[in-house]
Amino acid sequence: MIYTVTLNPSIDFIIRLDELALGSVNRMTSDDKYAGGKGINVSLVLKRLAIYNTATGFIGGFTGRFVTGGLDAEGLATDFVQVDQDTRINVKIKARSETEINGAGPVITDKRLAELEAILSKLTRDDIVVFAGSAPANLGNQVYKKLIPLVKETGAGVVCDFEGQTLLDALDYQPVLVKPNNH
Repeated sequence: MIYTVTLNPSIDFIIRLDELALGSVNRMTSDDKYAGGKGINVSLVLKRLAIYNTATGFIGGFTGRFVTGGLDAEGLATDFVQVDQDTRINVKIKARSETEINGAGPVITDKRLAELEAILSKLTRDDIVVFAGSAPANLGNQVYKKLIPLVKETGAGVVCDFEGQTLLDALDYQPVLVKPNNH
């Protein structure tokens, strides 16, 4: 089984404008809202390729219900840990150039982190875990130094989709695959 871990999922709110005028009222030409986050994007692509997988991570509030509703509509299996605060909203403004405003995401308590660790500790060598994207601010990307070894102890394979120092740190755990990005 493939599991994707999205610690900080989102609603990606795409706004299209002819031109963005700062300090003025702007009118959208169109907009879309999608379940987002790097791991969720991996899950959706795998599902569309008919590869069964389960998305996990943290989800909360009415925005979290939007995300899980979208994933349910796609027929995607999920096993999220419920948190008390809302899942973040990322705003993508597409005009002559693209501007992104990414939400911070919820605060993750030690109790909720332990719930995710319990999910991951039950994996086996027949599983693969894709860790993708950034973590909520209060955890910081250092949390991956705790989660990746936990998964490796189960014998499961690890795939990492990070940027910068987080990617470099993940190499210490010898993932089966890394997906670096431009940054």
